[in-house]
Amino acid sequence: MSAAETVREAPADVVARLRATFRTGRTRDLAWRTAQLTRLRALLTERGDELAEALRADLGKSRKEAYRTEIDFTVREIDHTLEHLEAWLEPQPAPVPAVLAGATAHTVQDPLGVVLVIAPWNYPVQLLLAPVVGALAGGNAVVAKPSELAPATSAAVARLLPEYLDTDAVAVVEGAVPETTALLAERFDHIFYTGNGTVGRIVMAAAAKHLTPVTLELGGKSPVFVDRDTDLKTVAARLASGKFLNAGQTCVAPDYVLTDPETAPALADALAAAVEGLFGTDASASPEYGRIVNERHFDRVVGLLDSGRTVTGGTHDRAEKYIAPTVLADVAPDSPVMREEIFGPVLPIITVDGLDGAIGFINDRDKPLALYAFTQDPSVRERLLTGTSSGGVGMGLPLAHLTVSDLPFGGVGESGMGSYHGRYSLETFSHRKAVLDVPLG
Repeated sequence: MSAAETVREAPADVVARLRATFRTGRTRDLAWRTAQLTRLRALLTERGDELAEALRADLGKSRKEAYRTEIDFTVREIDHTLEHLEAWLEPQPAPVPAVLAGATAHTVQDPLGVVLVIAPWNYPVQLLLAPVVGALAGGNAVVAKPSELAPATSAAVARLLPEYLDTDAVAVVEGAVPETTALLAERFDHIFYTGNGTVGRIVMAAAAKHLTPVTLELGGKSPVFVDRDTDLKTVAARLASGKFLNAGQTCVAPDYVLTDPETAPALADALAAAVEGLFGTDASASPEYGRIVNERHFDRVVGLLDSGRTVTGGTHDRAEKYIAPTVLADVAPDSPVMREEIFGPVLPIITVDGLDGAIGFINDRDKPLALYAFTQDPSVRERLLTGTSSGGVGMGLPLAHLTVSDLPFGGVGESGMGSYHGRYSLETFSHRKAVLDVPLG
């Protein structure tokens, strides 16, 4: 392993250096892959408190939330990969037609080469390192680009990764738009981007110049359908917990709620009670409630607060980048809060004419990253599954599908393309190569 130091080279030099390493074949060996994953795990377990402190500085995350949603989450992803990687890499046999009697066929997972992972600011550890897990498992060299909007975490990752990983094959490039633009001008073998659709289009356009495949983990307005005759206390508790985690700055957070006019008032009251149960009467004093990442996003989210009647919350403090957990009722479908992904602690309730109205409302809009539903009726579940399109579906509990390592996580349409987690990460960062062997004699 080379001397540990933060990369200061020009992006072109970084990519060239990593490509030279890849061409030696070093990263292909299973032993190298497992060693890198084991070292990454050690970083997270030995230096987790340093990462947690950086997350507190950037986003006001509590130590408990930092470990639960970022550090331990990534450790579990590594453990799952280490447990199964050798089996995942086994060649997969394929039948051959009678005309090729005597021949054998199989597929192998081939490393791609040098890959780029561009991370967002909202979960700046997990959403950088979980894709890196897949890239290393696939036997690739990796350029990791942390988000400049989470500067403390970016600095911590840039300092720690070279201490633990093979710096001839893994590089961290810090910076803002100029550095990212320079990186995107280089030829990579895959680009993995998590963020918004505007930048996603820039990434995809840059990748197209080199015919580089991309994974785009975007977002969108993830709807929640609450059926009549559900246990609203349980629904509200689960909804509030998922929505207001990380102060609502989660790509798969419930964005808005659809329910019938008779259920809406009681649900609004239950949500107000659930918020108080989570954070007390003043969430600004709760150690478990985060802050908005910066003033620009604070101002944007505050501009959405007048989109309906405030059931709970609505208060804010720009100096502290604090916005109270807010529930809005009597929200019109064309109000400001419904025109963009909220990405903040504001939950609007929209009334619709039952299930048919909800499905129509969802299908009139871009395909979301996730769809959530609370219902006890199997036929309602089935209609939502077959009658709508989304990256994933969570019945009865928002966000939890991300924790299932054997489920792919990714979007569809405007919410993204490609997927990862577990085996799907390996497949994203590998090429399934077809092999046919026909005997000569």
